[in-house]
Amino acid sequence: MTHIDAGAELDPVHPVAPPAGRATGLTAAEVAERVARGEVNDVPLRSSRSTSEIVRGNVFTRFNAIIGVLWVIMLFVAPIQDSLFGFVIVANTGIGIIQELRAKKTLDGLAVIGEAKPTVRRDGVAAEISTSEIVLGDLVELGPGDKIVVDGETVEADSLEVDESLLTGEADPVLKKPGDKLMSGSFVVAGGGAFTATKVGREAYAAQLAEEASRFTLVHSELRSGISTILKYVTWLMVPTSIGLIISQLVVKDDNFKESIAYTVGGIVPMIPEGLVLLTSVAFAIGVIRLGRKQCLVQELPAIEGLARVDTVCLDKTGTLTEGGMDVTELRPLNGADETYVRKVLGALGASDPRPNASLQAIIDAYPDSEEWRCTQALPFSSARKYSGASFDEGAGDGEGSGNSNSRGNSRGESSTWLLGAPDVLLPSGDPVLDEIEQLNHDGLRVLLLARAAGDLDAPEIARDARATALVVLEQRLRPDAADTLRYFEEQNVQAKVISGDNAVSVGAVAGKLGLPGAANTVDARQLPADQAEMAEALDANSVFGRVTPQQKRDMVGALQSKGHTVAMTGDGVNDVLALKDADIGVSMGSGSEATRAVAQIVLLNNSFATLPSVVAEGRRVIGNITRVATLFLVKTVYSVVIALLVVCSQVEYLFLPRHLTLLSTLTIGVPAFFLALAPNKERAKPHFVRRVMRYALPGGIIAALATFATYLLARHHYTGEGAREAETSAATLALFLVSLWVLAIIARPYTWWRVGLVAAMGLGFLLVLVVPWLQDFFALKLVGTTMPWAAVAIAAVASAVIEVAFRWVDRRFAA
Repeated sequence: MTHIDAGAELDPVHPVAPPAGRATGLTAAEVAERVARGEVNDVPLRSSRSTSEIVRGNVFTRFNAIIGVLWVIMLFVAPIQDSLFGFVIVANTGIGIIQELRAKKTLDGLAVIGEAKPTVRRDGVAAEISTSEIVLGDLVELGPGDKIVVDGETVEADSLEVDESLLTGEADPVLKKPGDKLMSGSFVVAGGGAFTATKVGREAYAAQLAEEASRFTLVHSELRSGISTILKYVTWLMVPTSIGLIISQLVVKDDNFKESIAYTVGGIVPMIPEGLVLLTSVAFAIGVIRLGRKQCLVQELPAIEGLARVDTVCLDKTGTLTEGGMDVTELRPLNGADETYVRKVLGALGASDPRPNASLQAIIDAYPDSEEWRCTQALPFSSARKYSGASFDEGAGDGEGSGNSNSRGNSRGESSTWLLGAPDVLLPSGDPVLDEIEQLNHDGLRVLLLARAAGDLDAPEIARDARATALVVLEQRLRPDAADTLRYFEEQNVQAKVISGDNAVSVGAVAGKLGLPGAANTVDARQLPADQAEMAEALDANSVFGRVTPQQKRDMVGALQSKGHTVAMTGDGVNDVLALKDADIGVSMGSGSEATRAVAQIVLLNNSFATLPSVVAEGRRVIGNITRVATLFLVKTVYSVVIALLVVCSQVEYLFLPRHLTLLSTLTIGVPAFFLALAPNKERAKPHFVRRVMRYALPGGIIAALATFATYLLARHHYTGEGAREAETSAATLALFLVSLWVLAIIARPYTWWRVGLVAAMGLGFLLVLVVPWLQDFFALKLVGTTMPWAAVAIAAVASAVIEVAFRWVDRRFAA
C-alpha cells in the first residue's frame, strides 16, 4: 500500500502543481524536442471514413461499373433519351457522396467533443491535453475510469488496479506496482497513479485496434449484409438472362444492329436495383446527422440499426436513472459515537481520495476536511468489494494543510483505520442496524456505513471485525426525464431491467418512483443462480436487481442473449465496461469514464437518458423504411428478369426502350422511395430482412411481368402497319406503370395526406407525359385508339387486385 497525500486532489480542468516528492514530468523544452522528432501520439482516430474513401465507396461499385459500360454503349447507338438512366446514376452517386460527407462532418465534430482528455504532468504542473498531444516520455496521471491511451511503465501506484480484459480476455483486474508495464486499450478500475509513455502513435499495442474501433462503417449489420446478399443473387440472375436477351434480340433484329443493342440494354438496366444501396447509405447518413443534432455520437453506424432491434434495455441506476450528484440528508452516529468526531473522520476520508466518486463527493461537500489528520494509507473504492478506506495519524497535521505523507509533523496522534461502504457488506447478516437501513432503502435513500477497523488495509479480512460507527444517508437526484423514457420503452414493448451495484431495496424504490413495471419485486444479485439458463429465467421474471458485481453484469447480459434477446446496456462507470462490451449495443453517457465511452457504440454527449428514445426511433425509421423501399426496388428487378425470360422464350422484340423504364423507375420507385426512406416509422425492426422482402417482391414482380407481357402480346395482335411498334410498347408501358403504381400505393400504407399526395403526384406525372406532345415524342409514348389502352387498364386492374390479395396473404401467413 502506497502512502498518499490527503490534500493533493487533482482539478480535472485547471493545472495544479503535484505534491512534493513526486515526479514532475517532462519540461517544455523536452516536449518541443520530441515533437520535432515526431515522437507524438499521432494515431488518426477518426469517427468517419476519409473523403477519398467516401468518394471511392460511392463511385466504384459493382453495379455502377455495369451501368457505366451500358451507358457508354447507349451514347453511341441510341438517342440521348435512351441514355437517361446514366445521368440518374450520376445524380444518385452525387447525392450519396454529399450526404455521407455531411454525416462525416457531424461525426467528426461530435468525436472532438467526446474525446478523452488525459492529464499529463509537465514542468511539475498537471493539465489536461488532447490524446494526440502526448509525446514519448510524458508522465500521464491515472484515476478510476481512465483509459490508458498509450503504452507505458508505471511510476506511481496508489492501489492501482487495471482491467486488461479488452486486450487479453482476462476478466480479473491486475494490481499494478511501480515498474510494471501498462498497455494502451486497458483502463483503471480502482486506485490511481501515473505512468511514463514508452510507446506512442502507431507503435502502441492497441493503436490499430483503437483506430479501427472508432472508424465510421456501414458493415456488420443485417441490413447491409442482406442487401449484399440480394445484389449477389441479382448478379447471378443477370448474367445468363442478359446473354439470352442479347442473342434473342440480335436474331429478332437482324436487320438493325443498333436498335437490337438499345432494346437489349433496355432489358438489362432495370434488373439492377441500383438505387437501393444509395438509399440505404443516405438513410443511415441522415440518421447520423439527425442524432448528431441531439448531441448523440454514433461511434459505429450499424448501432442505429442495432438499437432498433433491441427488445431489452439494461439500465445502470447511477448516472442513468439518477443524476451523478448526491446530497447528504442525514448522519446517524451508532454505538455512542460522537457526531463531531464522526464529521471529522468523514472529512478526512474525503480528503484521502484524489478522485472521489459521487457518494464521496457528497460527503466532501457536507463535511470539509479540517486538515488535522495525515493519511498514511488509502484504499480506493472498488465496485467489486463495495467499500473504500483509509488510515490516519489523528492530530498529526504538518501545518501545510496537505497532509503530505513524505514530511512528518512534529506531533503524532493516535492511529486509526476507517472503512466506508455498503452496510450489508461491512456488517454481518442479522445485525440489528440492517433493519434500520432497510427502512431507509425502502424510501429510496442510499446508505453508507462508516466503520472503524483494525489492521492493515491490504488484509482481505479487514472488513470482518469492523465496528459500525455511523450511517451516512444520501439522497440521489432523479433525472427529470427518466420516467417518460421508461414509459416510452414500455409502450414500445421494450423490457427495461435496472441492474445496479447498490442495495436492491434502494434501487427498487428509485425504480418505483419512476414508474418502472415490476419495481416492487427486487432481487439481490448475490442470490442469483450461477447457471446461465437459471439466471436467464430469473432475469425474464424480474426487472430490478441490486448488489450486482461487474462480472455479474456481464453474465446477466450473456444470459439474456442466450434467451434470444437483443440487449442494450447503458452505463457511465468503470463497473459497466465489461457488460457494455458484451451487449449487442453499448450506450455510454458523455460524462462517463473514458473506458465506457471507448467501448460503447453510442455516446449520449448531453448525458440525457431521454435521448435514447430518439436513437431507437431513428433506427426503426431506417430499418422499417429501407425494408419498404427494398420491396419496391426488388419488385422491379423480379419483373425485369421475368419479362426478359419471356422475351427470350417467345423470340419477340423486347418490350421497352431504356427511356421507358427510366420513366417508370423514376415515377414508381426513385422519387417516391426517397421520400418513403426518410419518413417516420415506429415499427420495431424484425429479423430476416432478405426473407421478408422477397416474400413480397417475388409475387409482386411475377404478377406485374405476366400482366405486362400479356398486354404486349395482345397489342401485337391488335396493331398493324406503321407506328405499330410504338403503340405496342406504349400499351405495355401503361399496364406496367399502373401495376407498379398500385405496388407503390400498397407500400406507402398506412396513408397520410402526404403519402396519398405522393402516389397521386406520380400518377399525374405519367399522365403529363401521355398528354404533352413533346413529352410523347421524347419518351416515344403514344396511346393509339381506345380499345387497347382500356384493355391495358383492365389487365392492370386485375393484376393489381391479385397483388393485393397476395400481399395480404403474406401479411397473415407470416405475421409475427
